[in-house]
Amino acid sequence: MRWLLAGCCGLALISISVALNPVVTITQKPRFIGAKTRQQTNTMIICCQSERKLLPAKVEWFKASRYDEEERDRRVVETGKRFVFFNSDPKLKFLVVHDVRVEDSGVYYCKLNNTWGPGTELQVVRHIDLPRALHRSKMKDGLIFLQGLLLAACIGAMLLRNRQMLKKQDSIYEEPETDHIYEGLTIETCGGGLYAELSPYAQVEGAQGAEGAEAPWE
Repeated sequence: MRWLLAGCCGLALISISVALNPVVTITQKPRFIGAKTRQQTNTMIICCQSERKLLPAKVEWFKASRYDEEERDRRVVETGKRFVFFNSDPKLKFLVVHDVRVEDSGVYYCKLNNTWGPGTELQVVRHIDLPRALHRSKMKDGLIFLQGLLLAACIGAMLLRNRQMLKKQDSIYEEPETDHIYEGLTIETCGGGLYAELSPYAQVEGAQGAEGAEAPWE
C-alpha cells in the first residue's frame, strides 16, 4: 500500500513539473537565407515560432559560425541599429537584420524559454560590379604578360653575358709551345760547324787507316 502511494505521489510530481515546464517544439523560418550587399531590399527577417502560446515567453537570439558549433560557443545577438527584435504575439518572434553585411554571415538560433530553435543560416556575399571586375581581370592578364616578357629578357641577358665571358676566356688562354723531340740533347761540333768540319776529319781518318787512331772529336 505504501509503495502504491509513493508511486502516485511520484506521478503527481512529474505531472506538475511537466505542467510548469512544458516541452515546446520551436521552428525557424526560413532555414536558409542568401543575400548580397548593396541591394535595395537589404533587410533579412528570421521568424521563430512555437507550437503553442507561451506566457510569459522569454526569447533570446544567438549567432554561431556553423551548425555543429557547441551551444556554449554561440554568441548572444544584441539589439541595436541593425539588429532589431520584434514580437508580434506570444507564438511568433522575429529577428530583423538591416543593411546586411558579409560579416553577418552565420547561423542564427532563437532560444525560447530555454528551448533552442533549429537555426537559420545566413550567407551574405559582396555585390559584384561586372564592368569593374572585367577591367581588373584585363589588368591582371596584362601584368602577367608583362612579367613573362621581363622574365624572358632577364634570361636572354644572362645567356648573352655567359657567352661573352666564355669568348673572353678563350681569347686570354694561350696554347703552350710545342716541345721539340730533341730538346735537351747536345751535339758537340768540335769547335766549328758540324758539316764544314766533316771533310778534314774524314781525311785524317783515312790516313790513319788501320792504325785505329781515334778521331779528334773522340
